[in-house]
Amino acid sequence: MHPARIFSVVLLSFAPYVSARQWRDTGTGFIVLEEAWTIPELLFQLPNNTAPPLGVTFAELQANLLDIHNQRLQGMNENNVDFMVLSCSSPCIQGIADPQTAAETAVTVNNRLAAAISNNTERFGGFASLAMHNATVAAAELTRAVKELGFLGVLLNDYQQSGSDGLTPLYYDQPEYDIFWQTLSDLDVPLYLHPRTDVPPILTFQYSHSPFLIGPAQQFAATLSGHVLGLCANGIFDRFPKAKLIVGHFGERIPSDLIRIESQLLKQVPFGLPMKQNVSTYWSKNIFETSSGNFATNLLKFHIEEIGLKQIMYSIDYPYVNMQDGTTWIDTLPKGVLNAQDFASFSRELAINILRLNE
Repeated sequence: MHPARIFSVVLLSFAPYVSARQWRDTGTGFIVLEEAWTIPELLFQLPNNTAPPLGVTFAELQANLLDIHNQRLQGMNENNVDFMVLSCSSPCIQGIADPQTAAETAVTVNNRLAAAISNNTERFGGFASLAMHNATVAAAELTRAVKELGFLGVLLNDYQQSGSDGLTPLYYDQPEYDIFWQTLSDLDVPLYLHPRTDVPPILTFQYSHSPFLIGPAQQFAATLSGHVLGLCANGIFDRFPKAKLIVGHFGERIPSDLIRIESQLLKQVPFGLPMKQNVSTYWSKNIFETSSGNFATNLLKFHIEEIGLKQIMYSIDYPYVNMQDGTTWIDTLPKGVLNAQDFASFSRELAINILRLNE
């Protein structure tokens, strides 16, 4: 199905989504932020060779992406997840090259998500989907999603496809996106930057020798880390010091390589490097990471040393990762890895603060 023929905007009738500011902290369970959901019209974006979690069929993965209040909620109850933020599964709007279709689809997706969770905002929140062809249009829809739908921020699936052939990538580190970053800062909500599968020419050029590396094993992190570092190097966080960015999978490997990244970037200063501070500074002030789909205790310890626990939150990456896998891992952390205060921060309290759930 061609993206331009997906559907036109659908005007829905639904009870107003309870504002995020009305959420009440009534439990001690986990809060998770990178958890995928979609609508039936976008299931075609899920490649047939997507590898589901162990023990899950491809058909079950599709069903889990569409579901909110059945097996998803049951899994949350069984795995001590108090609150889950839902967002549109990759690539969602970033995979729609036509600007008008993308903008209309973003409105539809946001309305559908708001309607779907309006009866249980004690357990579910939403991140907005946006078409990023035009920063002014994106800023307006973000404002609507936050102020009218009560969404907690925005999740973008890496670069926006554009152009008549869909092969022109748009990155959000350019000056024309300043209005978007200003709006994000003014609303005081985070942007979660999430991976996507590259367009076919890039995949052919880089991964034809080993297509098994497409996706989480390598391509996701390699592509998204370049976008994140572009935001840093091009001075986004200097121009917008209040902007908050969240990156999953333990930061797409960036904190693991900060020394080399920064030493190489410093060599570019004489050539007019736009960034005014180093990546470590941005990571201590503007950038946060989650553990989504990367349950590695030694890596957590290393990142605590590199960037500090105050920048790290728990997440799962459901339904691409089984909730039980996350629970099995996080339940080991109070046993000699994190003290009670640090565990509370990692598992819920930092997320409450970033999402402003206690206001």
